[in-house]
Amino acid sequence: MLKVKDLKKKFVRYNAKREKEEFFADNGITFQANDGEIVGILGPNGAGKTTLLRMIAGILTPTEGEIQFDGLSLEKNEVAIKKQIAYLSGNTKIYQSLSTYELLKMCGEFYDVPKETIDLRIHMLATELNLTDFLYQRIENLSTGQTQRVNIARCLIHDPKYYILDEATSGLDIISSQIILDFIKKERDRGKTILYSTHYMEEAENICNNVIMINKGVIIQEGTPEEIRKKTKTTNLRDAFFALIGGVSDEK
Repeated sequence: MLKVKDLKKKFVRYNAKREKEEFFADNGITFQANDGEIVGILGPNGAGKTTLLRMIAGILTPTEGEIQFDGLSLEKNEVAIKKQIAYLSGNTKIYQSLSTYELLKMCGEFYDVPKETIDLRIHMLATELNLTDFLYQRIENLSTGQTQRVNIARCLIHDPKYYILDEATSGLDIISSQIILDFIKKERDRGKTILYSTHYMEEAENICNNVIMINKGVIIQEGTPEEIRKKTKTTNLRDAFFALIGGVSDEK
């Protein structure tokens, strides 16, 4: 189980007068994600989603607040916990000159996956994510969708418990997107805890057990997709979000 309590992250920026000012990208975020559950993190650009996920993954240090994995503080058990995390960022770059197999083997060795099981793990992921046809091709020759599936496999080679996926299907074709979504649902059924950030509200309705809607660094609603639709008297999460922020003009 993942628990996030009163998480805040302060940054400094320049305003229109070129003066420095402090602001909170996330301001008091509290929630939990259970084993065998996909929790969707939804919101527009600049809402604080990526900052939140980077703090949970241990890439950014919170200004305030606490993050716990199975009752253990991330701050005090960072190395051990990070071995149980898969983190996928929307702008992660991977070695173009390597083949898919070479990259996955290198990542497996980095995570100390036993040598006798690395190949088994690679071929299992290749089957699940439809990598088999290009397992020995250079990454520079792959399509965008194929590269993203390799990127996800790279994150999962050590069979982590916690998945933190930031815009995993952004810009992908419908087939690549569905392969990734089907895989994520299978991993949920294996008991994994999955945080899934997306701009695509329809995806969230399809795969998420619970949804956290964020706007301007704060949670504006959370619950199952059905609960949120019911609370906002809407028929889909997209309309629910706009109902919560008072319409499109709030984001201009």
